Amino acid sequence: MVGPQILGKRVRHLSRYKDIAHILVANGFGWFIDEIGLADVMNLPRRLFTERKEARHSLTTYERIRLVIEQLGPTFIKLGQMASLRGDVFPAELIEQLTRLQDEVPPFPFTEVEQLIEQELGSPIHVLFSEFDEQPVGSASIGQVHRARLQSGEEVAVKIQRPDIERTIQVDLEILMDLARLAERNLEWAEHYELTDVVEEFRYTLLNELNYTIEGRNADRLRKIHENDSYVRVPQIYWDWTTTRVLTMEYVRGIKLANRQLLEDAGYDTGLIAERAAHAVFDQLLIHGFFHADPHPGNLAVLPDHSILFMDFGMVGRLTSEMKRYLAGLIVGLMRRDSDAIVRVLYRMGVVPTDIDDRKLHRDVDGLREKYYDVPFQQISLGEATADLFAVAYKHRIKIPSDLALVGKTLITIEGVVEGLNPSFRILNIAEPFGRKLLMDRLNPKKLSQMGIKSVLDLFDLATDLPKQLRTILQGLSKGQVKVSVEVPELTRMVSQFIRIGNRLSFSIVLLAFSIFMAGLMVASVLSKSPSALWSLPMTDVGAIIGIVLFVALVISIWRSNR
Repeated sequence: MVGPQILGKRVRHLSRYKDIAHILVANGFGWFIDEIGLADVMNLPRRLFTERKEARHSLTTYERIRLVIEQLGPTFIKLGQMASLRGDVFPAELIEQLTRLQDEVPPFPFTEVEQLIEQELGSPIHVLFSEFDEQPVGSASIGQVHRARLQSGEEVAVKIQRPDIERTIQVDLEILMDLARLAERNLEWAEHYELTDVVEEFRYTLLNELNYTIEGRNADRLRKIHENDSYVRVPQIYWDWTTTRVLTMEYVRGIKLANRQLLEDAGYDTGLIAERAAHAVFDQLLIHGFFHADPHPGNLAVLPDHSILFMDFGMVGRLTSEMKRYLAGLIVGLMRRDSDAIVRVLYRMGVVPTDIDDRKLHRDVDGLREKYYDVPFQQISLGEATADLFAVAYKHRIKIPSDLALVGKTLITIEGVVEGLNPSFRILNIAEPFGRKLLMDRLNPKKLSQMGIKSVLDLFDLATDLPKQLRTILQGLSKGQVKVSVEVPELTRMVSQFIRIGNRLSFSIVLLAFSIFMAGLMVASVLSKSPSALWSLPMTDVGAIIGIVLFVALVISIWRSNR
């Protein structure tokens, strides 16, 4: 049943729906419209939707999907590029085609540039800038970039959003979400991968790209991360000339990493450039947990002092401490060819379906180990290994968290960049020390203490909540509020017994939590190089006495109940 809100959107966007339908039909995908249940709202002959035309095309299915995306316009191109990050959701052949999508379109007229800048910044171009090139230095689906100079003399790059692009994207996003809902209702794989959630992730990322103040903040954060790194450069943002639709940043002259021959002819050390680019990305990933997620050669340049210039901050990724541990575990598992470690990380991440065939999963991950077993560590391609892991995830319908999927694509991209600069360079040589450092940081006394305190607090919460939750469940059972198929005699007496058991269990958890806490204090006390006043107190003696009292109380409670 189609809700009135969705139906209203379909009527309102009927012209765009028809455009999409015609493009799908022209490329042999009319049957797909019928399969997801959209044919009934299209005013076209039904035979166009039900006829399968793949045989009439010399191109493969995945090549035709790429053509469809290119013909559908900027929104779908951007979403296709984002979909290329999800090797765990889409097959490798499709990912290969999506990576070929080009985000290059003709520039819009300079008169519209002038109008938009005056509208956004409140003054005409000639008042704001002493120079402003009419020809853009770059043009893409969302905006274009012009070189200019502020009245104060600074050379800047001004990024201007295309007129009406936001409305176009909003319409396409509404249609995409509608199609995803229909697909989930009619296609088993779409329901399994929760396609609406995938589209929502894309929607969130794309709308962020439309807000240039977010891109400016991303640049500022990366600039802060690398403020003490002489080998990395991030342009400064000029906030007085920046809005949601206009972004003004420092213009830095450099040579893009896309042309190795040009770099060598100019006398650059491409091996050093490759090492510095990889080092910067791994520093962002594994140390800071905030990274440039699209480090392709067009977004990286080198300056005369061999420092690396990052550009275009619309797509960034974030990793929590937990995600960084997962990533380190996967990298170390790949480096050690330890298939069991990789599977453990996947289970720990909670992304393995409950109905998975565990034996087949281990077999396929073991296949990765066999593939790389005889390959010297220095020769392993991290990008290829990541793609192989995503292929296993896709086969077993394991949905990798979007942040880690973004990491995977970033690793594949930066590995391609550095190997293009220096074919003998292996990115794992840079990755290994970062992964080792991240794992060693987990043994840091301060972090051990923090983790111990967090575990204690979690256990105390469990101990506090358990009796109440157990009482609620059992009282619901006794009142018939929870339907069960088994009759239990003397339920009231059993309820009180379960509550006593729950209380005793929670008391035991408190004792365990206290023991962990004391152990954490003692470990931190031993490992700490600069003990604070806290460690000078007789914590061990006091803790031992309290622990003995709690233990005796528990024993007496059990003895009195004859258990």
